[in-house]
Amino acid sequence: MPRKGDFLLSEPFMKDPSFKRAVILLCEHNQTGSFGFILNKISDFSVQELILDFPAFDAPVYLGGPVGEDTLHFLHRCGPILENSIKVRENIWWGGNFEQLKEEIRNGNIFPDDIRFFIGYSGWGVGQLKSEMDDNSWIISDKYTDFYGESADLWKTIMHDMGGNYKLLSNFPEDPQLN
Repeated sequence: MPRKGDFLLSEPFMKDPSFKRAVILLCEHNQTGSFGFILNKISDFSVQELILDFPAFDAPVYLGGPVGEDTLHFLHRCGPILENSIKVRENIWWGGNFEQLKEEIRNGNIFPDDIRFFIGYSGWGVGQLKSEMDDNSWIISDKYTDFYGESADLWKTIMHDMGGNYKLLSNFPEDPQLN
């Protein structure tokens, strides 16, 4: 079963467009449910379009999932300097004091490659993720940690790095009929 800080990779043939070839960082997983953020689906929005008083900052906004699409979240590697940040795994924190975040950006202490913003999140109710795991909808990886860089090939990269059958699946076309 997955744990907080694990990466969930959608199985290669998942049809749901929200999760097709998705990589989700699981930020919480307990008896009341689970939630995380899709790391490899970029939006067309900038942070300044979503938060009007946000300082100039060239960081993309990702589609974190289909739940709460009217909410903005962030993952970062600035945990030691942002109050109320929650450590998810080594070098990855979730949230924190948003006003302090803006001030640290204005002061040049936080850079775009230190943070990822997300519209919405991915969430599962009690037992829902277990049911999806039992249906083999998700593949668990705890090995990958550097998601702050390029995200377009993240699913393929993690699958390839897992080796064995996963390496073979990483090269499988999204639509085999077009092959």
